Amino acid sequence: MDVQRAQDIYDSKDMIAVRLDGKPVWIEHVDAANGMATVQIGSRPTDVQTVGVDRLVEEKH
Repeated sequence: MDVQRAQDIYDSKDMIAVRLDGKPVWIEHVDAANGMATVQIGSRPTDVQTVGVDRLVEEKH
């Protein structure tokens, strides 16, 4: 995924499924300048990682 798409998903009011290494994640913040995103993994609010947006995959339905 590119930075702009990650930002679009973050800004969207719709629920858009995103995965990191096959696991569902929620985008909590996008750092466009560095191409990074902070994501919550699964449903645990304490399980947060900052990763390159290129590792995120949008699920297509």
